[in-house]
Amino acid sequence: MPGLVTPSDTAPLRVTMPETSSASFGGGDTPVRRSPAPRKTPASPTPSSSKKPSPSKKTPSSFDTADSSLDNPDLGPFLLKQARDTMISSGEGGPTKALEYALRASRALERKGEGAELELAMSLHVTAAIYCALSRHAEAIPVLERAVSVAKETGEKYKEKEEEASLAEFAGWMQLGDTHAMLGRTEDSVGCYEKGLEVQIRALGENDSRVAETCRYLAEAHVQALQFEEAEKLCKKALEIHREHSAPASLEEASDRRLMALILDARGDHDGALEHLVLASMSTLSHGRDAEAATIDVAIGDAYLSLARFDEAVFSYQKALTVLKSARGDSHPSVAAVLSRLSSLYLRTGRMRECRSYSESAMRILSKPAPGATPDEIASGLTEIASIFESLGEPEESLKLLQRALKLLEESSPGQWSAVAGVEAQMGVIYYILGRYADARNSFESAVNKLRAGGERRSAFFGVLLNQMGLASVQLFKIDEAAELFEEARTVLERECGLAHPDTLGVYSNLAAIYDAMGRVEDAIEILEHVLKVREEKLGTANPDVEDEKKRLSELLKEAGRSRNRKQSSLENLFVTNSRKKEAGRRWSAFGFRSTT
Repeated sequence: MPGLVTPSDTAPLRVTMPETSSASFGGGDTPVRRSPAPRKTPASPTPSSSKKPSPSKKTPSSFDTADSSLDNPDLGPFLLKQARDTMISSGEGGPTKALEYALRASRALERKGEGAELELAMSLHVTAAIYCALSRHAEAIPVLERAVSVAKETGEKYKEKEEEASLAEFAGWMQLGDTHAMLGRTEDSVGCYEKGLEVQIRALGENDSRVAETCRYLAEAHVQALQFEEAEKLCKKALEIHREHSAPASLEEASDRRLMALILDARGDHDGALEHLVLASMSTLSHGRDAEAATIDVAIGDAYLSLARFDEAVFSYQKALTVLKSARGDSHPSVAAVLSRLSSLYLRTGRMRECRSYSESAMRILSKPAPGATPDEIASGLTEIASIFESLGEPEESLKLLQRALKLLEESSPGQWSAVAGVEAQMGVIYYILGRYADARNSFESAVNKLRAGGERRSAFFGVLLNQMGLASVQLFKIDEAAELFEEARTVLERECGLAHPDTLGVYSNLAAIYDAMGRVEDAIEILEHVLKVREEKLGTANPDVEDEKKRLSELLKEAGRSRNRKQSSLENLFVTNSRKKEAGRRWSAFGFRSTT
């Protein structure tokens, strides 16, 4: 089923070592990612990925002050330098030794007291960065929270240090946001970035070029959380600032436009996305970056494909394919990605021979990719080809590819909850098609749990996923569970999409069916009356979907009028029959269970 895949082509999140002398509001202490790639989130919500700090570990709020050597006022800066040097030139055991230096430096600076507050904040930043390098992200959180608090208090206490303190506070919020993101806490991460942006604007003003970089960074975080309205506002602001401060057709402007195109495409504005992509491509080419321009050409092809302008899409894909083969080699995953796009295009136009040929070529590349290819790139390619095989009526082959992609994502690095959830959701759909309903429910449940743990419950995708899990629960006769899932899906989709959106109406129909099965006829009638009213307004009275809803409502009204204690409908009447499984993939039972797309 289309519409369940989330982007898995993500850029790595880096934890950098803060510098005391060269930090700036331009993001020197925070990684700047290439637009429009969204940030990663960890691969699975296991206890090990977010384990609590051991009670034996010292935190900044409880430093040991018994060591008399810490009274030396020069010791803190010296140990801080030692921590940096050890981390940079670290061999085996280097990060652990660097952590010891950083913790002692923080204790020494804490002992030093007044006048050393900003040095203490910087030491805490370094300590947190080392914790992250050791994959102890949960222990970095309280350290960074203390660093932010110290910087804020310093700015309020010493007006002459207000600018430096604001810088330290900004860096702390951004580093804290990155750390929450590595733990999959998307909402917490976005909240920290927003606070960092507020501090930066307060210190530099709204139109500083460094504010634009932070706006784009925050916009990418909103894209990762599928919060496209907020992302669009921030991206517009970044674009306006860069157009004011940068030369015409700058690379910064091109990056903003690529991100804006991604946002507009997600919101269904393919023409607007195409306009931004063409301008970004022209800017990139003017700077001699042919390979980067080729990746934009792929996105241009996608926009043409969405607009059903197939000839122009083929031209864009072929143009990108030629450049990428020349720049990166015939066996690079980016080449496979273009081949899979061409395969998808020919599938849509009914040219099955070309479709299969291009998909097989992409498969050969991903089976033996060029050296340096990342697991993320390979997994993304496998996921795209799996969708093609599903559409070709080969679900078993599609499932094998998805299992390979899932294994790669889980083994590559701990930063990909959203990507893994997207693959698991796709696998759940395949299992459902194959009639393996228990496996389907387990896959959907695993994906739902990852999104819950990652704080990504404010998205239409999450609502769609709940609906799919509810459908699998219906097939397993878990009616009460299905009702709870449909109700939660309704709440999410009403908030994210509105009352009249097709996905929301699909969930309404499922709720009506499940309420009917549970004997809650009046609730089912109330929902169906709303669905029928909206469908008549949107589709007209002669539409087949409207006719179906009329028949269902009419039947329920007759039964309700006949007896308030009517016999409960047999669940067999609510399940999918073999003859109806193929009905456009949308009609899931005799009573109209619908899969949101």
